[in-house]
Amino acid sequence: MINVYYTIINKMSTINKINNLSQSEFIIIFDNIFEKSRWIAKKLYDQKPFNDFEDLCLKMLDIFENASKENQLKIINSHPDLASKIKVSSLTSDSQKEQSNAGLDHCSEEEFNEFKDLNDKYKKKFGFPFILAVKGKNKLEILNNFRQRISYDINVEFNEAKKQVKKIANLRLNEINKK
Repeated sequence: MINVYYTIINKMSTINKINNLSQSEFIIIFDNIFEKSRWIAKKLYDQKPFNDFEDLCLKMLDIFENASKENQLKIINSHPDLASKIKVSSLTSDSQKEQSNAGLDHCSEEEFNEFKDLNDKYKKKFGFPFILAVKGKNKLEILNNFRQRISYDINVEFNEAKKQVKKIANLRLNEINKK
């Protein structure tokens, strides 16, 4: 599927081509901008035509921002645990690439154990996984961020999780725009 994704993207050089994509082509490209949330791509498709790529991005982020808290929580909960040895096979290709580039697939046993412990404590406290846009960060930065945010209040952390989901979406959109 990823090859189809890049084949379609490579053919796109203008917003006009994006505007002319069939619904199925459009959804292949944009369905995992928000982790496992095809419904956002479908809603975005219905908002065509886009003036430019920035217009598309703003509309997509707006769909998430204006979704019900329940739907936002579903998206947050669809994000994988960071540095989980057990769940590597269930990662989307985007998440696998992002975690790998941050070195989370090369943790020491001690680091894997700390991530597991923090993931478990975090989910128990907040009811959703820890989310961080890991691009450009290393394992130590991610662990320090994790250690800090686990002490946050639920409302503060829910807002931070939404902010991080939008950062991840923006990074993924930027990857598409670069192709």
